[in-house]
Amino acid sequence: MDEILADKDCVGVVEDDGAVRKSVCLMLETLGMEVHAYATARAYLNDSRGRSRCACLVVDVRLPDISGMELQKQLLEQGRVPPIVFISGHGDIPMAVEAMRNGAVDFLQKPFKEQRLLDCVQKALAQERDARTARDKREILVARLACLTPRENEVLNRMLRGMRTKALATELAIATKTAEEHRANVMRKMQAATIADLVSMCNSVR
Repeated sequence: MDEILADKDCVGVVEDDGAVRKSVCLMLETLGMEVHAYATARAYLNDSRGRSRCACLVVDVRLPDISGMELQKQLLEQGRVPPIVFISGHGDIPMAVEAMRNGAVDFLQKPFKEQRLLDCVQKALAQERDARTARDKREILVARLACLTPRENEVLNRMLRGMRTKALATELAIATKTAEEHRANVMRKMQAATIADLVSMCNSVR
């Protein structure tokens, strides 16, 4: 069952109005999405499994315990906030500006058109997919860097400064042939085709 769910986009809906919550959930489920529904922000925060699966959130601004805006701030402080689409019947421009500044995908006023919400959710899911791809790529590069020996790290740092083999060998007091071998090992372990590739890789994780 979990393998089947893993193939689905997953959306969390945090809305205290039961009718609105049910309507939004049904709308998303008809598109084949996995949906986790919560009446309060606290219920979402306490659901570790749901939090780990939800790629984006649809959140009402006004909730009975923790407000939608406060939920966003708490998630930001924890360093793991999925893209959020805010919905509200009482929002104002300053509130919308703050939400967007903190990374919200959009801020929709109730009543909203279903297609507008669906478009926002699709945009949020696309953002999360891009972010996940970037995180996965970064983890791979960090793992490759961890495979370098201390000497190879010294060579890498000089390669990134544009130092050529002979100058590198002189600075490290090693034979030119040894320096060439270290350079080749760095390129192989990092799976870089060119120096430009190597620089780009290292810049993305530093």
